[in-house]
This record gives sequence, structure tokens and C-alpha cells, in this order.
Amino acid sequence: MDAHPRTIYLPDTMINWAWPRAINPHFEDVKVEVDTWFRDFKALNPESQETFDKCDFEAFMKEMVDIVLDALHHPRKTRPEGECILGEIVRQFWARAIQSASLSSQRHFLENFTAYLHGVIAEVNDRRQGHKRSIADYLKLRRYTIGVTPCFLIYEMAMDLPDEVFYHPVIMDLAECITDLGIIDNDMISYNKEQAVGTEDQNVISIVMSELGLDIGSAMAWAAHYHTEVQKKYINSLAKVPSWGPSIDILVKEYLDGIGMWARGNHSWHYESQRYCGTKGPEIQKTRLVPLLPKASRKAGV
Repeated sequence: MDAHPRTIYLPDTMINWAWPRAINPHFEDVKVEVDTWFRDFKALNPESQETFDKCDFEAFMKEMVDIVLDALHHPRKTRPEGECILGEIVRQFWARAIQSASLSSQRHFLENFTAYLHGVIAEVNDRRQGHKRSIADYLKLRRYTIGVTPCFLIYEMAMDLPDEVFYHPVIMDLAECITDLGIIDNDMISYNKEQAVGTEDQNVISIVMSELGLDIGSAMAWAAHYHTEVQKKYINSLAKVPSWGPSIDILVKEYLDGIGMWARGNHSWHYESQRYCGTKGPEIQKTRLVPLLPKASRKAGV
């Protein structure tokens, strides 16, 4: 194996996934409304900008987490004058969401999003301390920081799933499967950009390379195999979902179909947005080949 390849091969992890790519028929209209709403927000007030500029990321993140959680739990409360605009953004987001979200879905979202925020703080600490986790420990934390489970609100918000259903071990295992698919797909396609700017220590490809002594190609193959095994587990676990009666069962099926579609949507988004591949996403999705980016200076990568 070439220890210094010029290109990275990205295995097609979703070629056999049963949920096909589809665009929500309301996408264009909603996108215009959301873009209009969000365009004029400014991200940081002077105090928060100063904290950020000092690279005190732990203090900065804790400040942001406190603001976000307060806004989520008090969506009808006017935000304090001079606060980072993030508080008002979150407040408006949640004030809109709770107009149509069931009480159970609201509670589940708040639990999952709170866990996500605390996970992000832990990741910030890892980065600050230069701590590189084992594969198992990385996946354990990444299941929070990837932010997948809070997204499941969109599939649950019109339902009233009882806690004994939502937190049933089989349902939780299925949700974890979709989360792991999201982790692998994200880390495979983001690795190139992250290795270029020096942030790859929080990426499963880098961790697999380090722990197992593999090169990039072999680490990608390891990740693709892990992805395939998780897919099999998801399909097999669907057959183990218990029955709670016809009225609940139909909701459970809709919810599980939804999160299955989320995995497809996440995979497609990585190639169709410009976050990691620029304008070459569709081409890379066809060829599976990514030119390896050169290492940037630390200053350029920040």
C-alpha cells in the first residue's frame, strides 16, 4: 500500500441501502423562508467574539451551551439585551417547532440535544488537550457529537410515541445504527479536509489508522466494512421490533422508515452540499476518487 497516496478512494457505502434518495416536495418553499429568516442574523456579540478570538474554546462553548439550553427551555422569554444572537435564533426555532411538535417529541428532542451539547464540550476538551481516543471510546462520544438523534424530531414530531416505545432497547439499537451510519459516512468524506487542516484526530479514519496501523485506503475499507455490518444489524433488528397494537405499530413503522431515510439523506447531503467537496461532490460521488489535499499551515487551517 502507498503510504503517501495522491488520491483517496471513497467506498460507496450506501449502494445497497433500501431507502432511495428523495427530495421533500416542500423543500424549495421552506428553503426560501428559512434563508430569509436566517440571513440577517449575526453570530457573535463583542463579548463572545472576544472569548472566541482568545481561543478559550472551552469557556466559549460552555457559554454557548448555557445560552442554547436556556432558550430551548424558555422559548417565550425575551432574550437578555446584548446576548449572543444565538440565543434568539434558538428561541425562535424552538418557538416555531413546538407549535406542531407533540409533547413527547419535544421532551425527547430536549434530552437528545442536551446530550449533544455536552458531547461537543467533551470533544472541545479532547481537541484542546490533544487527546486521541480509542476506536471504541471515539464512537461512544461521537454518537453524541454527530448530532444525529436530535434530527429525528422531524420524524416524531407529529406522533405521540410513549416512552416505553421510544426507549425500548430494540428501538434504541435501531437509532444507534442510523447514528453509526452517519458517523462513518461523515468521517470518511470529511477526512480529506480535516487531515489537510490538522483536525483529523477527531475522525474515525485517523483513529483506525493509528490504532490498527493501517494506511488511508485500508482504513477506508475498515470503515466501509463497519458500515456494511451496521446496515445488516439495522435490517435484522427491524424484524425484532415488538408490537404495541395497531395504532402504535403504524407510528413506529413510520418513524423507523423516517430515520432510515435520514441515513440516505445524510449521505446524499455530503456530496450535494459544498461543505467537504466544494463543487466537485457529484463528480466524486461518481468516480469515488478524491484528490488528497496538501497539508495546510496551522494558521491557514484555523
